[in-house]
Amino acid sequence: AAAGLAGWVTFGTGLSPAETQASYRTDAVTRGDLTVTVTATGTVEPQGVVDISSELSGTLTEVLVDFNDTVTKGQALARLDTTQLEAQLAVQSANLAAASAQVLSAQTTLEEAKDTLDTQSSLYDRGLVIHSVYEAADAAWKRADAAYLVADANLDLAQANYDAQSAELDKAVILSPIDGVVLDVAAEPGQIVAASLSAPTLFTIAEDLSKMQLLASVAEADIGQVSEGDNATFTVEAYDGVVFPASIAQVRYASTEEDGLVSYTAVLAVENPDTKLLPGMTAVADITVAEATGVLTVPNAALRYVHSTPTAAAATDDTTEETGSGRNSGFLGMIMPGPPGQDATPSARADGSSIWVLRDGRPVRIEVTTGATDGSRTEVAGEGLAEGDQVITAAL
Repeated sequence: AAAGLAGWVTFGTGLSPAETQASYRTDAVTRGDLTVTVTATGTVEPQGVVDISSELSGTLTEVLVDFNDTVTKGQALARLDTTQLEAQLAVQSANLAAASAQVLSAQTTLEEAKDTLDTQSSLYDRGLVIHSVYEAADAAWKRADAAYLVADANLDLAQANYDAQSAELDKAVILSPIDGVVLDVAAEPGQIVAASLSAPTLFTIAEDLSKMQLLASVAEADIGQVSEGDNATFTVEAYDGVVFPASIAQVRYASTEEDGLVSYTAVLAVENPDTKLLPGMTAVADITVAEATGVLTVPNAALRYVHSTPTAAAATDDTTEETGSGRNSGFLGMIMPGPPGQDATPSARADGSSIWVLRDGRPVRIEVTTGATDGSRTEVAGEGLAEGDQVITAAL
């Protein structure tokens, strides 16, 4: 009886001697807002960039713009040497004049042949000329009409050649196709442009630097959480401590692979009214993918904590295997029930669906449902869980 009483005093509290003496690292259950973000890196780029080349080969005689110049649509950027083009245009102009003269000559001949035909037809009707004379006049009129048609066609051809050559001469002046800012100039007076081989880029113009875009690379594991319309913030090295707002405008389907890592491009729309952000700046973006307001949260370490006791450890010995229970075996087990509150489960697994709360110095397991996580804390909900509860994150 004395031995039984001593055993009950030792084990009746529901705590093993090790649990009675154990100490734990704990953290409080807190209620507040939780923001889940995805981090991505990328570069700031203009929304519209145009590379301008020359359609003609030749020598540049003038370069009319420089870096950072503001240009308008149709403004001249550079000029090629036009000596040969002007000479060719003069040739086409002469051909056009000759074709026009040929049309006038053919028209005169046609009118003359028509008058002759009318005269011969009148005489033939009165029997004053033979039939062959009338036929000769009719054939002459038809040949004159055909010659007029040929001359008119040649005039159209000469006009087309002149227009084409005039267009070539116009192309000798390189114009800006958009309103924007000159980002790059790769042209110098005297430079020879060989457009027939591979047209070089002479100018790069950004459409509007007040509206930029951030091309961010999002990891494959995170891209499923990102969607159009998500808000984001980003920073650049040029401005320490300055946070710029942005929003997801597009998530591109095409993937890129580098060193075995797959990523996707998210396009963030950025307002840049003061033009502080420049093309090519490296940025680190935090994309907000989920938000929870007024929820209970616990540190992630609490969900990973595994609680074990000597009783649970002993559940693997030969005696436990024979009895099929974690309770005391032998004579004491036959005459006394198990300690109040002692868990017969051999061990508690860290499966993320339960946490251990320290109450009155004793670990108590609580089943929870997890929600959003920001990487350090996780939203949880469970029966009996309240703000201020101390959850166990580690055993000391």
